[in-house]
Amino acid sequence: MSSARTLVALSGGVDSAVAALLLQRAGSDVEAAYMKNWINEDHIIGDCPWEQDIVDARAVADHLGIPFRVVNLMEEYRERVVAYLLDGYQRGLTPNPDVICNRDIKFGVFAQWGRDHGFDAVATGHYAQRTPGPAATWQLLEGADPRKDQTYFLALLEQDQLAGARFPIGHLTKPELREIARAAGLPNATKKDSQGICFIGQVKMQDFLREYVPDQPGPIVRAADESVLGEHRGLHYFTLGQRKGIGVPSNTDGKAYVVVGKRAADQALLVAFDEPRAPGLFTTAVRIRSLRWNTPSPPRTPCALEGKVRYRDPHVALQFEPDPADPTRASITFASPQRGLAAGQILALYEGNRLLGGGVYW
Repeated sequence: MSSARTLVALSGGVDSAVAALLLQRAGSDVEAAYMKNWINEDHIIGDCPWEQDIVDARAVADHLGIPFRVVNLMEEYRERVVAYLLDGYQRGLTPNPDVICNRDIKFGVFAQWGRDHGFDAVATGHYAQRTPGPAATWQLLEGADPRKDQTYFLALLEQDQLAGARFPIGHLTKPELREIARAAGLPNATKKDSQGICFIGQVKMQDFLREYVPDQPGPIVRAADESVLGEHRGLHYFTLGQRKGIGVPSNTDGKAYVVVGKRAADQALLVAFDEPRAPGLFTTAVRIRSLRWNTPSPPRTPCALEGKVRYRDPHVALQFEPDPADPTRASITFASPQRGLAAGQILALYEGNRLLGGGVYW
């Protein structure tokens, strides 16, 4: 039985609802909050059902008999996530707003808000497992459901953030969670999962960028021979490895083009036929920066680790070599070639099923 005062981040979805239910059953003193972010009252693009999400979150809290409030983080979200997102795309990168949202908002300003209001911990509906480590530390393990594991999105959390984090559903599979929700009569037990930018909603990234980043047209260039195949509206609409929506038809043999690079000097989008020998599409060596670790003893010498190069990808073996002059940077050599690693994306580092940390491709 636990008397810890825990603030649950209720999103309106079933995962966070079951997180609150399980904490309540375990004896925690549970309260709930919905994080209200900037896009909610800004110029709405696409389907952003924030009002319904608040209704659903409040209904869950009422069903459980726990206090509920809406926490306005619009200013912080604009400054820490949206500015990062737009700046990255304008510089030709492919940023990951969900990872930054977890680091800076959910387990950053929202967790601090919780501490300021007397809460001992913040809980979310992430599929991840927090377990005790040596010397009063904490470890973060992958969720029990490999299809739903979300540790990739927690790759930039640090030990002090893990100490105040709770992941009550990490030991469950999605079907098990749905059954718990139905059996408990939760009002959102059958609500569909959402897939959108972190706390922005069902917004297509291209629609979002079209609204906030000016178009900068340039040529679509075949990397092999510099032939100009067409024109694009802006490099920020594309990422390395992209196959759809390039605007260049397949050749007469049916070979499709893929993005293999961006050239800032003339705003050229570089493409090649989508095959293993496409220049720049596959790589075995990358550099990462902005390294953060959740382990108190991060590697200081070259060692063998595993990594996820993007969410839902399997683990891949790699050699980690820290930069002796800068502990926030490292060189990575993969055991097998990796496809379409775009600057600005996240590499999550693992030891078995334990998440150690992560960094940003550059």
